[in-house]
Amino acid sequence: MMFRTILIANRGEIACRIVRTCRRLGIRSIAVYADVDRNALHVERADDALRIENYLDIASVIGAAKTAGAEAIHPGYGFLSENAALVEACAAAGIAFVGPTAATLRAMGDKDAAKDAVARAGVPVVPGYHGTQDPAAFREAAQRIGYPVVIKPVAGGGGKGMHIVTQESALTETLDVARREARSSFGDDRLLLEKLIERPRHVEVQVFGDTHGNLVHLYARDCSVQRRHQKVIEEAPVDHHALFIAAVAAARAVNYVNAGTFEFLLAPDGDFYFLEANTRLQVEHPVTEMIAALDLVEWQLRVAAGETLPLRQSDIRANGHAIEARIYAEDPARDFMPAPGRITFLQFPQNARVDTGVRAGDTIPFDYDPMIAKLVVHGKDRPEAVARLAHALEQTRIAGIATNVEFLAAIARHPAFVRGPVDTGFIVRELAALVPAAAPASEDELHAAARRVLADRAVATRDAAARSPEPFSPWARADGWQLNDAPHREVQLVDGERVVRASGNLSGGVALEVVREGDALTVFAPGRRRDLRLFDPFTAAAAHVLTPTLAAPMPGVITAVHVAPGATVAQGAPLVSLEAMKVEHTLRAPAAGTVDAIHCKVGDRVSEGAELVVFTARKQEGG
Repeated sequence: MMFRTILIANRGEIACRIVRTCRRLGIRSIAVYADVDRNALHVERADDALRIENYLDIASVIGAAKTAGAEAIHPGYGFLSENAALVEACAAAGIAFVGPTAATLRAMGDKDAAKDAVARAGVPVVPGYHGTQDPAAFREAAQRIGYPVVIKPVAGGGGKGMHIVTQESALTETLDVARREARSSFGDDRLLLEKLIERPRHVEVQVFGDTHGNLVHLYARDCSVQRRHQKVIEEAPVDHHALFIAAVAAARAVNYVNAGTFEFLLAPDGDFYFLEANTRLQVEHPVTEMIAALDLVEWQLRVAAGETLPLRQSDIRANGHAIEARIYAEDPARDFMPAPGRITFLQFPQNARVDTGVRAGDTIPFDYDPMIAKLVVHGKDRPEAVARLAHALEQTRIAGIATNVEFLAAIARHPAFVRGPVDTGFIVRELAALVPAAAPASEDELHAAARRVLADRAVATRDAAARSPEPFSPWARADGWQLNDAPHREVQLVDGERVVRASGNLSGGVALEVVREGDALTVFAPGRRRDLRLFDPFTAAAAHVLTPTLAAPMPGVITAVHVAPGATVAQGAPLVSLEAMKVEHTLRAPAAGTVDAIHCKVGDRVSEGAELVVFTARKQEGG
């Protein structure tokens, strides 16, 4: 019997996505929220919402489910979705868990145990090491496997904590960084090593099992477009019968129930290797839904309620091609640094599926993953889907924070991606083309911004004149009237490092949209966004005051201080590390010099621009 009430133990777009299916099925949905999400979209969309301490607090989640009378808990992805302790807590409380069993989570959620399990089922695995955590053992294993190697957290997924090491001299420092990221993201700092397979594709098979012994695959997805091991664009289907057989065999070996994904590296010679299993719904599940015309959340709920799978393998068909692009609050020009902040304007295209958990006016906090939305298109074949993706990205408008929309649009237009398929090194190789050097705003973009400012001023002046005792005075006019001169209106704008004058006169023929928030102006053209601001001479003067400090590039938590005051360091030496959105970033010495002072300690929460290190560069000989 289908559930009447479920609690969604997640946030953001996936919580909104689950609510949508619940509403269609007539199921009452209960959202949970931490304090930072009190006014979030998923809270608004659900039928009811309850506060919890945090999204990783099992006792708080179970307590909320009991309070709401929920018969089941859907964990979404991330957070507690692959935590066996939550499954056991649900069972103890008489609440169904929408996902695999605790035994399966333990067998497949631990990467080394997963490899052993699938290897026993005859599935090839990537050569690697998963033993004692002694750094010396890692060094010995890396030498035996052969560089380059990949460091991975034993627990978790999503690319967090993964690092490629190409030489022994970098291994120890990278292990330390990966261990801190793993501890922060998954509460488990154990690591493993794998041999780096050169120029592979990353292909994953969607499987589904029920409690009656039925098990099917729903084709495969190509997730090769990645940066820092984080998927950026995913597409389906991938037709590879041998992969389907291997994935189903691996799933059957562990009596897999509910939704899961078995991920593989597909080498250029056609060989494939098991990578990991994700025992949950994946971020990229919409592309499978679109080609198969299915609702995977509905399947999850039906299986968790004890029903059989809705379809047999012979009834599942793939139609057309679907592609998903992940839109993040991040700055590709600053090495994809997370860019939390307030979204002042948000507009998505009408001819695409958009899964999102935010709206205009919302703030992307630095506490969580910086995803804004998933944009998904479908076409009769891959060329049509690629063209639709490019068009949809060109019509996406987001202002107030940095995003990767232009970067995604550049991928969609890149000849290698258009030809397809690409391997996992595509972004690294083509980064210069995908993230070109910043170009100055065009004349039309500058004049469009100026025209918006002048129009706003005209409205404000007209309103003020209407309230004036002499509304018809020439001094109340807003058309640039001047005594003994022709009318003249001009605006000073800051474009990057330059200050320019613009009159608001467009050359014509260019479709431009301008969004304004105070002194900030965002100009949109198809596939292009330019951020400008009104010139303020006082702010400009202050910006030229030079201070020998290193500041926090974003809000975050200090995870390591690598030096002490008085230390002499070489250029590039690590000074301070901070974590933002579950990724650790290390600030390094801009030149050889001396550390004068440290203004932070491990555990400090710092805001963007906070002074962390006072640093004096060493004067160059003969300089």
